[in-house]
Amino acid sequence: MTKNKLYHNAAVRSAFFSEVAIGILANTILLLFHIFIFLHEHRPNPTDLPVGLLALTHLAMLIIMGFIGTDIFMSWERFWDTITCKWLVYLHRLVRGLTVCITCLLSVLQAVTLSPRSSCLAKLKRTSPRHYLCSLLVLWVLYMSVSSHIFMSVIATPNLTSDSLIYVTESCSVLPISYTLRQVFSTFLTVREFFLMGLTFVSNGYMVTVLCIHKRETQHLHSSSLALKTSPEQRATRTILLLTSFFMVMSILDYGISASRIMWNNDPALYCVIILISHSYAAVSALVFISTDKRVIIFVRTMWGRTVTVYSGKDIFSTSGMNWL
Repeated sequence: MTKNKLYHNAAVRSAFFSEVAIGILANTILLLFHIFIFLHEHRPNPTDLPVGLLALTHLAMLIIMGFIGTDIFMSWERFWDTITCKWLVYLHRLVRGLTVCITCLLSVLQAVTLSPRSSCLAKLKRTSPRHYLCSLLVLWVLYMSVSSHIFMSVIATPNLTSDSLIYVTESCSVLPISYTLRQVFSTFLTVREFFLMGLTFVSNGYMVTVLCIHKRETQHLHSSSLALKTSPEQRATRTILLLTSFFMVMSILDYGISASRIMWNNDPALYCVIILISHSYAAVSALVFISTDKRVIIFVRTMWGRTVTVYSGKDIFSTSGMNWL
């Protein structure tokens, strides 16, 4: 393993820390909004809980990665010990795994919310948030069980160079594992990714089908203003479809480039691409939720000194001194 000295590339360093800073700011705003919602509304929207959890996990992941990034993109003389390396890398993997599971659950939850009353999924609409949290916990445990070897494999290598080690930061590396174990973990990893991506893909396909059927049923009303209006559920569905589709593309790219990195012997260019791609969803998702949810936009404006009242059980905001369009 040759030390990559990625901190010499100012453009990559600026891109990374800009992505982290934007993501932290956007997810902080989104998290504060959902805390505000849960404190003032008796019946939040079904997707408010997973979106709030997603903002929290993305915020934690970006903060941890920002700290790890200082040992990748900055030339400070800092040597972490093995315990520090293990916990930082594994905590990052834990939080990142949670974001994957929440995104999958968010897609399934929105498919349930959009399903018509005659659908078999309609029965799940009355499921309590506690059951969704239990499902999320099960998904997360299954997800992280495949990555448990990371905690044992990460070691501190501040001054060690070896072709057998996999570069993580200037102070941390991953020990090689045997061919048999590598094949076993690769198989489990592939099954895990296919399961979660498949579940998200099926949920997205179901939502697209429901939206197409609804659009076809309302085509005869094209001359009416009712046909031109989009319900809040449809707007939320399109937002989640956009985000989960972006998430799937980024996950596939991340998985493919990570596999290629081993073949290309720790190429620093590929490593930079992996870092930027794997954290782009954390920043983009928060920005999309903020820009597409009028409630968040109003909340952001109130942070500049305006007051807002949230009526319990309704997505209605009334402002004092100004009418929002």
